[in-house]
Amino acid sequence: MIPPSSYISSWDFSADPCDSTGAKFLGILCSNPGDNSTNRIISIELDSAGYDGFLTHNIGNLTELTSLDLSRNQFRGPLPDTLKNLKKLTQISLSGNFFTGGIAGWINGLRNVESIDLSENLLSGPIPPRISELRRLTDISFSNNEFSGRIPDINGLWKLQTLDLGSNMFVGNLPKLPTKLRSLTLSHNQLSGHITSLGSLKELRYIDLSDNKFTGSITRSILSLPELNQLNVSFNQLASIEVNTHLGSGSPLQVLNEINLAYNGLTGRVPVAYGQRLGRPWKSLFLDDNFLSGRIPRQFNSSALRISGSLANNCLSCPVTIPICGGGQRPASACIGEIGNH
Repeated sequence: MIPPSSYISSWDFSADPCDSTGAKFLGILCSNPGDNSTNRIISIELDSAGYDGFLTHNIGNLTELTSLDLSRNQFRGPLPDTLKNLKKLTQISLSGNFFTGGIAGWINGLRNVESIDLSENLLSGPIPPRISELRRLTDISFSNNEFSGRIPDINGLWKLQTLDLGSNMFVGNLPKLPTKLRSLTLSHNQLSGHITSLGSLKELRYIDLSDNKFTGSITRSILSLPELNQLNVSFNQLASIEVNTHLGSGSPLQVLNEINLAYNGLTGRVPVAYGQRLGRPWKSLFLDDNFLSGRIPRQFNSSALRISGSLANNCLSCPVTIPICGGGQRPASACIGEIGNH
């Protein structure tokens, strides 16, 4: 389907797009070689006009293509294996469509690809381990699909900075990840095991592991990551937090400003170090729906406190007159039984 007033409605299918003016082929860019060689299509970037149809296998004939963007449309069906012929492709975005099937038949052919966005489709199956051979990758987004299986080790992708695999059906432990990674989103999967290995990724700025089945501790090494700004590990089965009490100018917890540890199995007291970071720099702290107990650090009582978050549904001595304590605590009977089990 070709909507009126869309890019494709401007195309003259009786002409060669590389021998015509740009106004006749909106969204298509051709090469302009200095010698007498033939002009070739190097970029297709469609508008989000609601195009409906299948991606033809003939896409593999555009071997000079460096950029392909079909995002935010209604394309459907499997992605053709001929995509593997696009050896010069550096950017591919097919997000926000209805593509189905797997990616193993073509993705390993994209030897020069730097950015892949396949998010918000209906793609399924595993991520092939050989994706780790695409050494130029800096950004991967496969979120909001139906991918499954274990996430392969990708520590060989040494340029990778952003990995978003959220809202799929991945299982197993955390894979080996590259040391340059800055943003990691694995939320809304079925991943399990410990998260300790993240403490070695010193350039991480953003971590979202929420809604999985992770267990064990939130280790000191994770809270000490020097660039970490946001940490969300809510809705897991984590049981404890290790805290570094040193809070000097170069200390951990200085950069971190948004923390969500809600809906886990955390026990013990709220660390005094948390009170010392409220508002300076922490702007958000969610510890609700755990089994924390005892008195809260005195800084939580400050009327000048400007922070979003919650301590509700724990076993704390936490007056409801304090905004962050709103929602109340667990009944004592639940606390005694649950704390004994954690």
